[in-house]
Amino acid sequence: MTHEAMEAGLHEGSAADADRPLRIALLTYKGNPFCGGQGVYVRHLSRELARLGHEVEVIGSQPYPVLDEGEGGSRGPGGLSLTELPSLDLYRHPDPFRTPKRDEYRDWIDALEVGTMWTGGFPEPLTFSLRARRHLRARRGDFDVVHDNQTLGYGLLGDVGAPLVTTIHHPITVDRQLELDAAEGRRRRLSVRRWYAFTRMQKRVARRLPSVLTVSGTSRQEIVDHLGVRDDRIHVVHIGADTDLFSPDPSVPQVPGRIVTTSSADVPLKGLVFLVEALAKVRTEHPAAHLVVVGKRAEDGPVAQLIERYGLEGSVEFVKGISDAELVDLVRSAEVACVPSLYEGFSLPAAEAMATGTPLVATTGGAIPEVTGPDGETCLAVRPGDAGALAAGLSRLLGDPRLRERLGSAGRERVLRHFTWAKAAEGTVARYREAIASGDRSAAGTQSRSAAGTQSRSAARPQSRSAAGVDRSAPQHPGRSAASQDADPAPATPAHVAPATPVHPAPAAPVDAASAASLGAVAATPANRPPATAPVNMAASGATPVDTPHRESRTTC
Repeated sequence: MTHEAMEAGLHEGSAADADRPLRIALLTYKGNPFCGGQGVYVRHLSRELARLGHEVEVIGSQPYPVLDEGEGGSRGPGGLSLTELPSLDLYRHPDPFRTPKRDEYRDWIDALEVGTMWTGGFPEPLTFSLRARRHLRARRGDFDVVHDNQTLGYGLLGDVGAPLVTTIHHPITVDRQLELDAAEGRRRRLSVRRWYAFTRMQKRVARRLPSVLTVSGTSRQEIVDHLGVRDDRIHVVHIGADTDLFSPDPSVPQVPGRIVTTSSADVPLKGLVFLVEALAKVRTEHPAAHLVVVGKRAEDGPVAQLIERYGLEGSVEFVKGISDAELVDLVRSAEVACVPSLYEGFSLPAAEAMATGTPLVATTGGAIPEVTGPDGETCLAVRPGDAGALAAGLSRLLGDPRLRERLGSAGRERVLRHFTWAKAAEGTVARYREAIASGDRSAAGTQSRSAAGTQSRSAARPQSRSAAGVDRSAPQHPGRSAASQDADPAPATPAHVAPATPVHPAPAAPVDAASAASLGAVAATPANRPPATAPVNMAASGATPVDTPHRESRTTC
């Protein structure tokens, strides 16, 4: 077949398949929505993709994703399922940074995971990517597209059985720099650098990705600047709020002086220290002002010290582990919501607060203004890292009921117009189809070049068979050797198999020890052979649980 004929057939097929339901593998190494924004993204995007009629299989590690059961099929044959791909769950509660027992080890990936933790690193992006590749290759043909939610691990480079689309919410190098800036002492800075060593891998992987999704224009530029990804490979698909859940409800009484925010206590990125300082200033004008923080309270650290210094023990409350309904009612009950972050790649808490009609004071850090809109129209905007500016904005809103009502109403309208999960799903599917079409064109081009080369060689050497009688013109899979075609992975497993660990495909070119060592990790241990189980002295290594930079999503879920 000529190249032109192949192209014509491809376009004809693409047009015919433009509306067909897709089989989607959605990967997430941290997918619990109560542990951070990535879990919220997976939960809501998977639900809306299923509602569009697509088959969505979420493949995740601990803490496992929470999906909305019973979704899918309302507008088509879609469905939603979860496949568990277990790690060793080294950061679980109540024993984070634990040393597993000998019988918990299954293969060399487990040994790599433990060794990286022992030496102060964060192994999960790499080890999840290796397990995911093994699983996906064993199920070749089950999916039309693979969507990675910011794993960015070596295991997802190369052939994963379907075209790959990757979401990068924002470069984690931003978090790394902010934590380094806030770190006190040489030991703490070394600990931060070691923990974030995986960002070197993420940079290398990101540069080789064919299709990247991100959630804001600001994040897009950060990905170009920090990760070196080509601008033409990055596509902005805004995410949003669940506007059915996060909605106004006049029956919920407002609590005078209540300010609500979502934050992990001592993560510098979230700017909570500036909000606590601002609260102390606000209370001089509004004595009833108090702060409710959705997140974990740190028993020690900058935030705890400020609360004690300003005598705010009875005016700052931390809540954690609440249900969706309780969270929504909490936001509704506040007179003001606040996003004090120094940087955000999008800010779901801002969109969700606006969707409830709660007026918002937010900084201009990162992509927050893309979400919140113009100062004075849909929110009050202040400079990041400025406690005085936060205090002025909060005091202004607490003292002006009409302004609160106007900003709350305008904020909800903005979210309804621009930031819903239904719109996010539609935009994501459009990028899936582009990736699939691009993969088809690439395959067609490879076949065309291969056929042309074969014809040319045949014309020059009519007897093209080797002495052994092997026909070198036999068709081959693009990008694979002839020998490897006889070693395809095991047949696909059922779509709803969970957990996924019973699948044991033939080894599929695992990442070598040198690549793993480039992250500062220990070299891979032979399969099914655990390392010595004597615990490493974490304090001696400078990587104690206290010293290790942490997020709520890493150590409390």
